[in-house]
Amino acid sequence: MTVSLQQLRRCHIAVDLGAARTRVFVKGAGLVVDEPSCAAVNTRTGALIAVGTLAEQMTGRTPGYIRVARPVAGGTVVDIEMAQRMLRHLIGDKLRRQLRRKPRLRAIASTPHDSDPLAQRAAVETLVGLSARRVELVDTLIAAAVGCGLPVEQPTATMIMMCGAATTQVAVLSLGAIVTAVRIPVGGNAIDHAVIQLLRQQHELVLPSQAVRPLQLALRGNGLSDEGPTSTEIHGRDVATGSARTVLVDTSDVRDAIYAPLTAVVDGIGKVLRDCPPDLVADLADSGIMLVGGSSLLPGLDQMLHRATGMPVTIADRPDICTILGLGAMMEGKVKPKVLDTLSSAAQ
Repeated sequence: MTVSLQQLRRCHIAVDLGAARTRVFVKGAGLVVDEPSCAAVNTRTGALIAVGTLAEQMTGRTPGYIRVARPVAGGTVVDIEMAQRMLRHLIGDKLRRQLRRKPRLRAIASTPHDSDPLAQRAAVETLVGLSARRVELVDTLIAAAVGCGLPVEQPTATMIMMCGAATTQVAVLSLGAIVTAVRIPVGGNAIDHAVIQLLRQQHELVLPSQAVRPLQLALRGNGLSDEGPTSTEIHGRDVATGSARTVLVDTSDVRDAIYAPLTAVVDGIGKVLRDCPPDLVADLADSGIMLVGGSSLLPGLDQMLHRATGMPVTIADRPDICTILGLGAMMEGKVKPKVLDTLSSAAQ
């Protein structure tokens, strides 16, 4: 079910509920919220202790009666009540009062490509809890393509790859619509887990669950390329003794560990190209792949994809917020009308 340009222009607020971060764009005010998608709850009283950055910092450091919840998984709301409470606190009292003055508050939410009706309904119910009278659902891939400035309205092919925390989505777009797409259950979390497992198996070292970004440490200086330093220092906890320990890790081993989950992403790109009409594939030889999403900042990922596909690979200027910027551009009418007739994947 598509949504028209006029319907999107009537909206007042846009929300991008991601597995890693939640972002809110308010019409006329811009991006007002960009915080981790987590909340800390007191299980004894049910009280909400913290949300966003503070709640993320509590992960792995709380007593037994405090639980750090993540109400969004893989771009889908899995706990509607917690997602509503988290959004209310992230938006704040002042902004909530402004939104309540809207007699018929309308909202836009992004949903992953080919999300099932239950996932779409969960996104709608979450925003209804913020007093939204109507919620329009827009495909995350198209919103990100608009946000990073791809010429989606042209009769030529553009390929976009959304690298999220839980999933990776790859699509070919033309004339404002998705020609073919695939969603792969591999994201930044799987890549981090591969590095953590490598350090545990080869060096008997345990890394903190969220405080250390193992990819940035292990790949510092050379990314996924074959050049640069051959080893780097990693700090963690010894498996046997529990004491702090520092080890030297060979970056070639780290590359091998990362390649394992990334092979599924390369296979997904190949599937999209096989399902794509030949004329559009010819266009992609020149335009290449646009990387968006927070995990696209993995050092050397663009070089690795270029070697695997032979196509030029470009990282968007602000890859982590492309989706919410695209939703904001639609809401503020900055996209050509002929495109928006087919931009949205669903509406409720």
